Amino acid sequence: MPKSKMINVGVLGCANIADRFVIPAFLELNELFCLKGIASRNDTKSKEFAEKFNCESFNSYDELVKLDSVDLLYIPLPNSIHYEWIKAALLNNKHVLVEKSLSCSLRDVIELNTLAEERNLVLLENFQFRFHTQLAIIKELLVNNVIGEIRNIKSSFGFPPFPDKNNIRYSKELGGGALLDAGAYPLKVAQEILGQELYVDSASLHYNKELEVDIWGAAQLKSRTSNVVVQTAFGFDNFYQCNLEVWGSKGIIKANRIFTSTPGSQAVVTVTTTDGEQELSTPEDNHFKNLLSSLYKMVTNKTNFKNEYAANINQAKLIHDVRGKSNV
Repeated sequence: MPKSKMINVGVLGCANIADRFVIPAFLELNELFCLKGIASRNDTKSKEFAEKFNCESFNSYDELVKLDSVDLLYIPLPNSIHYEWIKAALLNNKHVLVEKSLSCSLRDVIELNTLAEERNLVLLENFQFRFHTQLAIIKELLVNNVIGEIRNIKSSFGFPPFPDKNNIRYSKELGGGALLDAGAYPLKVAQEILGQELYVDSASLHYNKELEVDIWGAAQLKSRTSNVVVQTAFGFDNFYQCNLEVWGSKGIIKANRIFTSTPGSQAVVTVTTTDGEQELSTPEDNHFKNLLSSLYKMVTNKTNFKNEYAANINQAKLIHDVRGKSNV
């Protein structure tokens, strides 16, 4: 059997999610990926990360973006500079995995996906929960009509205030706010279940006047192809919630930690019908590794690019419309 093509990876930025989850997942999949380098505008931090993960350090994003030996760039930078560095990566013929949200405006997302399509490059938004066995179980239950016809979907993702008041999520200039950070998740999971025929019926965003960013909010979506209503809620100033509830004509499916199942742990899906309640546990799973394995197949087989472009744009449109429909 021929040896698999190794994909060389560069990382722009030293974010917490990169440190704790994504870079370790790349390293565990060392038969598929080779970590070539990490760039930061903070030279000390890039050297610390490079030493920790045994790769080269760069104190310039541009230098790493232009490195011929790199095939794919992972971008966990603040939202406000995603556009600049995704575009630079694509113009240098690099595939891109980027943290959510992909960019701060619908216009920029359309432009970037158009550019990715023109150059036949992957542009994947890092919603790792899409690749967890937990969501696969939920989709199978729905396909098998276990809870009958879907009547309503509810999803919430929110957490208490961050102790660090300088957190980038509180910065208007860096593309902060609850909608782009936490609200993106329940919007995404609704599309995973119902497809892309959703539109924003109503929305509300609560802004912190001093910070000038939205701190919490909610949105109601409707489907163009059914009577299903989706209710989402999110925030930075909330009691912790991370759940999905699909209510059907014959039962209900519930999942806690739908977005944040810890790598290596089991997730639980609860199904309740007139026959009683059943808890379905997943095998130990790591949705970061699952996402990267899928990304590897996309790059090497050159498949599903257009599906991701369409999904990226639809996600950005829903975020755009939540802002437009909000009461501020």
